[in-house]
Amino acid sequence: MTSKTLRALCISLLLVSPVLPAHSAPPPAAAPLTLQQAVEQARLSNPSLMATRKHVSATRSTAITAGLRQNPNLTLLGQGVTLPDINPIGNPYYYSANFSRLFERGQKRRWRLDSATATVDVTESQYSDQERQVVLSVRQAFTNLLVAKEAVALSNENLTDYRKTVALTKARLDAGDIPRNDYERVDLQLAQFESDADNATLNMMQASAQLRMLLGIDGSARTIDIVGTLDPPVIQTNVSELEARALASRPDYLAAQQSVRLAEANAKYAIAGGTADPTVAAEYERSGIDNTFGVSVAIPLRIFDRNQGEKERTRFEIDSSKFALVAAHNQVVSDVDQAWFALDAALRQAHRYNDHYLEEAGRVRDNLQFSYRNGNATLLDYLEALRDYRAVHLSSLNANAQVWLAIHQLSYATATDIVP
Repeated sequence: MTSKTLRALCISLLLVSPVLPAHSAPPPAAAPLTLQQAVEQARLSNPSLMATRKHVSATRSTAITAGLRQNPNLTLLGQGVTLPDINPIGNPYYYSANFSRLFERGQKRRWRLDSATATVDVTESQYSDQERQVVLSVRQAFTNLLVAKEAVALSNENLTDYRKTVALTKARLDAGDIPRNDYERVDLQLAQFESDADNATLNMMQASAQLRMLLGIDGSARTIDIVGTLDPPVIQTNVSELEARALASRPDYLAAQQSVRLAEANAKYAIAGGTADPTVAAEYERSGIDNTFGVSVAIPLRIFDRNQGEKERTRFEIDSSKFALVAAHNQVVSDVDQAWFALDAALRQAHRYNDHYLEEAGRVRDNLQFSYRNGNATLLDYLEALRDYRAVHLSSLNANAQVWLAIHQLSYATATDIVP
């Protein structure tokens, strides 16, 4: 068989061979979420925020209604009309057309519109405040999930390392170097390490579920991957600057200021409500062969009811809103001060663990582990070193987490990003 014949045969086999369906490639794994991405997703997809946004839009519609003018009225009337085949002589007929409109005095429309606009402003600030609370919850849940992931890694590391110790102890038992009682005491401690790993995994799953709920992710997605660090950052600011930023940015404080303006607009509308609104009407009448035209003005006499109750109520509402503004100002300053004190304490504690105790606990554990495995340290000393290392490592992890939680609380208190 020549080479040309062999090449032709191969081409023919390729043409007639069935084409097997290609296996679809698995979808690429979603990239881990950063903290900023999680916050942005919550702003867009959190169901509570979506519901409040719709409420804000509904509130804006009230400003349209408040700015509308009074509709005129048209009245048509016909009387004494008979058909010719019933009454050949016919009766004198009568019909009329009346056109009337109420005119508001005291600038009611202006103050009504001001009140509606102020209500919209307050509602929008309340939405911003709710968004601020959701962002805080997302940041806290994100940090808790980071802590849970670190705790899982730590517990698995401790479990793996201790299993090696159990295996080495079993080998010493088989070699007759130690009694069975010593081996069983080592083996019993394995249950504590396994329990730590299980609890850490449970905490991670619960933290993941909390973050998914805040991000608006349904329950079908069982896991969510995040990426971030728990290393304490450098904070370059002071409490006085943070207080000024909070007073300029806090939406709840802005809502308190807007509530004063709303109360003042309601008071002006209540004063305008004590004025009389005339109704002007024009009427055309035809009775038989006579045509008439008339004009009338109806003015309610505000002798008894001059809206005194609303005027008094709104005056007290102004005073109440001003006191609420002072309380909001004090609350802002207090929130910033408390968050700043908590951050300062958390930073000092984290630095103590990260700069001294964590390294020291690891060194003690490694030395006693080596000594015990070579028969130069007692079991009690080794187990005590393991407990100290686990406790110090978890305390260091929690101290770093407390720094970030304090940063998130301070960002919440100032309505700004302390760490961009």
